[in-house]
Amino acid sequence: MDTATAQLRTADLTNRPGFWSPRSIRSRDVEATQAHQSRWSRAWRGAQDDPAWARPGLLALLALTAAAYFYNLTASGYANSFYSAAVQAGSQSWKAFFYGSSDAANSITVDKPPASLWAMALSVRVFGLNSFAILMPQVLMGVATVGVVHATVKRYFGAFAGLLSGLVLALTPVAVLMFRFNNPDALLVLLMALGAWATMRSIEKGSAKWMMLVGVFIGLGFLTKTLQVLLVVPFFGIAYLVAARTTLRRRIIGSLAAVATMVLSAGWWVAIVELVPASMRPYIGGSQDNSFLSLTFGYNGLGRLNGNETGSVGGGGGWGTTGITRMFSSQIGGQISWLIPSALILLGAGLVLRGRRPRTDLRRAAYLVWGGWLVVTGLTFSFMAGIFHEYYTVALAPAVAALVGMGAAEAWELRDKWIGGAVLAAATAAASVWGFVLLTRTTAYGNWLRISVLVIGLTAAILLIGLNRLHRKAIPLVLVGAIAAGLAGPAAYSWTTLSTGHQGSIVTAGPSTGGMGGPGGGGAPGGTAPGGTGTAPGGQAGTPPTAPGGTTGGTTTGAQGGQTNAQGQNNTGGGGMGGLLSANTPSTAVVTALQANASKYTWVAAAIGSQNAAGLQLGSGEPVMAIGGFNGSDPSPTLAQFKQYVADGKIHYFLAGGGTGGSQGGSNTASQISAWVIANFKSVTIGGQTFYDLTQPTTSN
Repeated sequence: MDTATAQLRTADLTNRPGFWSPRSIRSRDVEATQAHQSRWSRAWRGAQDDPAWARPGLLALLALTAAAYFYNLTASGYANSFYSAAVQAGSQSWKAFFYGSSDAANSITVDKPPASLWAMALSVRVFGLNSFAILMPQVLMGVATVGVVHATVKRYFGAFAGLLSGLVLALTPVAVLMFRFNNPDALLVLLMALGAWATMRSIEKGSAKWMMLVGVFIGLGFLTKTLQVLLVVPFFGIAYLVAARTTLRRRIIGSLAAVATMVLSAGWWVAIVELVPASMRPYIGGSQDNSFLSLTFGYNGLGRLNGNETGSVGGGGGWGTTGITRMFSSQIGGQISWLIPSALILLGAGLVLRGRRPRTDLRRAAYLVWGGWLVVTGLTFSFMAGIFHEYYTVALAPAVAALVGMGAAEAWELRDKWIGGAVLAAATAAASVWGFVLLTRTTAYGNWLRISVLVIGLTAAILLIGLNRLHRKAIPLVLVGAIAAGLAGPAAYSWTTLSTGHQGSIVTAGPSTGGMGGPGGGGAPGGTAPGGTGTAPGGQAGTPPTAPGGTTGGTTTGAQGGQTNAQGQNNTGGGGMGGLLSANTPSTAVVTALQANASKYTWVAAAIGSQNAAGLQLGSGEPVMAIGGFNGSDPSPTLAQFKQYVADGKIHYFLAGGGTGGSQGGSNTASQISAWVIANFKSVTIGGQTFYDLTQPTTSN
């Protein structure tokens, strides 16, 4: 239609009798208002077949989760300075952004792929370098994960199940911790939850396209934390092959399509890194041969399972006792295990109750998806002999939450039969008894909480057995008691977590129960560094890392040598394990010295270990070379390369001390560099710290 014709038609319409009459105008205004109100009503009310409370309940859950997760957020300062330094680098250099480099001059990368850093670096580019900008993306990921789990469960089990699942996830202590911390786990968990959501939709629709979307989420998960994301893949695939509403041929094609998109979604970045000449990109941190594939299948792969992690610190027995009870131990139980017994009971009951349903039964498929996630990931964590930290268990949180909501709803629908009440009673009793045990392991809440959990929970369990004989007005009270008994312990741990800043490489939720990090984190396995204790020469002095708008997480003592962090643990060098576990904020004198003539140098300083370098870099805002990467045990740079950098005037200072306190194999390049510097350059004391000025060789040289 040309312009002239359109104008004529418009003129003809508006010139019709009555078009401009007051009644006609009022009628059109009313219709527009009603349409606008209808859209808002649908947004508030939700689907027509939902209970009236369903959508308001979801909005309230998400709003309260966001409010809780944002509360006291900046108390953690730069949180894990290892990643914050890489975020800072990515906000200054697009090359560092792409590779996940520790510094803007691109000497070495972090020991993970960079996907989680991308979100934070973009936030810092918009809002500037500060604690809130770094941690805000994790909070949003946490709220989104709660929403995804709710939506997935609600679709197949109803509104109550969805809300219960979302609430359980939001109150899981380790989830509260990691959705407010800048490790890669927040993005990883969100992507795995999205993978479960897309898997269920692919089963429902029998769609290969939805399975391809699953592959995209898993591929992005690989670019977040490499092989860990694959733990959810087996039962995603099994559930689709078993239950998808299509032919076997199409199910096989859909599975292969998912694998292909997974490889493409992750492989493009891996291919670029592997194909770009080493001289044109940063060294791959965590590897011994500058290969991302070696890092993936070695240090971050099989090494995590069998403990043979070249270049790591600790490993094997240094990371806790392995076995089927590991998730319930004093170090880990309070992080995640509160409702695992109940989740397993409800999983078993759900599979039995749905056992005779048709092949395409969506509820049974959901039990396979979420139950497989819980069992495979839980067993892997329980028996892996390599590096393992308590906060890894956040990967179990969505599965536990979903199974609790699904199983409770399934049993509730059978409340008129003995099996429904028995399942609800067993799950409630398990939650209250185990909650009592976990609360007994800490003195933070006195006796009243654990006794209340036990008494209320067991009372509710007894009443649930005879649920169909209760007066209808008593039933809501029993249900509230059961839910309260199951969630009171996690809620208390979560509040403690929200009230405390967390910093360093190893952090834990809740009060101290004798775990690795204790409240606030930053500890070493068992409280000591592998290889013994001692003092690193010229260790950093100052305060724990903070950020604009943040607070320090504790205090430090000493100028050269050991320091005490927020948990009262003795740290050698810069932070724990000679700077391995936590960074410190440099003094004003050190910052001034590093910033002086900074434009003349590629790196204003070099330090052994990424955390030692991160503290200087975040404090000064200038690139600092992390010799040896995170553990100080990577062969980067070599002694010859370092000598050339110094000869070319690219590095100003070398920070004395640091190191790992004992590593499992790996390169001794850092020791060689340190010995060469000490023998050939003048030492200077700046703000109580010992540096070597690499522009001032000793007289003998």
